[in-house]
Amino acid sequence: MTHIGLNAHLLSSKAGYRSAGIHGYIFHTLTHMAAVAPPDWRFTAMVGAANNTQFSRFTMRRSYWDTESPIQRIVWEQALQPFQLGEFDLYHGLAFVAPLLLTKLGLITVYDLSFLHYPKVLSTSRRLYLRLLTALSCRRAERVIAISQSTAQDVIASFGIAANKVDVAAPGYDAAIYKPLPAAAVTAFRQRRNLPDRFWLFLGTLEPRKNLAMLLQAYAGLKPDDRLPLILAGGKGWDYDDIFQTIERYNLTNHIQLPGYLPIEELPLWYNSAEAFLYPSVFEGFGIPVLEAMACGTPVIVSNASSLPEVVGEAGVSLPPHAIDQWRQALYRANHDADWRQHESERGQTAAKRYNWQETARQTINSYRQALE
Repeated sequence: MTHIGLNAHLLSSKAGYRSAGIHGYIFHTLTHMAAVAPPDWRFTAMVGAANNTQFSRFTMRRSYWDTESPIQRIVWEQALQPFQLGEFDLYHGLAFVAPLLLTKLGLITVYDLSFLHYPKVLSTSRRLYLRLLTALSCRRAERVIAISQSTAQDVIASFGIAANKVDVAAPGYDAAIYKPLPAAAVTAFRQRRNLPDRFWLFLGTLEPRKNLAMLLQAYAGLKPDDRLPLILAGGKGWDYDDIFQTIERYNLTNHIQLPGYLPIEELPLWYNSAEAFLYPSVFEGFGIPVLEAMACGTPVIVSNASSLPEVVGEAGVSLPPHAIDQWRQALYRANHDADWRQHESERGQTAAKRYNWQETARQTINSYRQALE
């Protein structure tokens, strides 16, 4: 019987995070693993002391101490974890690194290399840890899983990894949650949240790589009558002052709303309420908000950088991330062309169906097979 051990310590013990980021990717992949794995395989997920999550066909092995803290997790990962892997046939590091003392067959999942390209987003110690250990872990691993073709190419180029040992297991979305919602429910949500009848939406961390200063300049280039209210939702990241300075510089205070972090359970209603979803980011490992917006039937306008063209496919509009005039023209059309909005809504829903979590789990199992062979 094949026994797979998975380091899932980045699976948060807070339920609200299960739909977000790395936590969401791990949660949904493990949830669907049982349906696609060979019947004689066993799985053990190693998680933090406070994590009470359960998955079908998984044994949950909890650490003796809390590993929510990055420093405590790193100490566990490198100093204690290697001595707990004796019975496993294959080890899967679900977030970037494996133990230096790993003596088992290993497999690593990489989400993006932002710590290389946008290093200021992390503390110096965490950045150095990821830079050194991710490169070494990928080189030593039997297989590397990337969450997009773009990330796969980045891993190959940045770390000198052979292309034939890098697999792609893209994220999915929950089709029962992210979908077009009844008009009455959307109207009621807008009224409850005091939202405009028509608005454009961005959702993501407020930080330089999201390219919001460029978006604001394109927005400012529209005549007031050609603008819809713009909602920039998400928590503050690092070096976000330029965003607020751009709002002030172009006198956009009355046109921009910054509601901060949005509750996970409200996201489908936010996407459904928006007339278009804007995502000008210059670097993404995948871009899950774009996928979720498309699944909800919201037309998308995105940059054509990194992984985003993969996500949208033939749907929406993909533009160079610094082409202010092209973004301004796209916003004008999004406001005035109802036929375009309907067409892109339909194309986005079709494009979103290419992604689902069961396929993510299936691709992960295929990587296990190749590593074991």
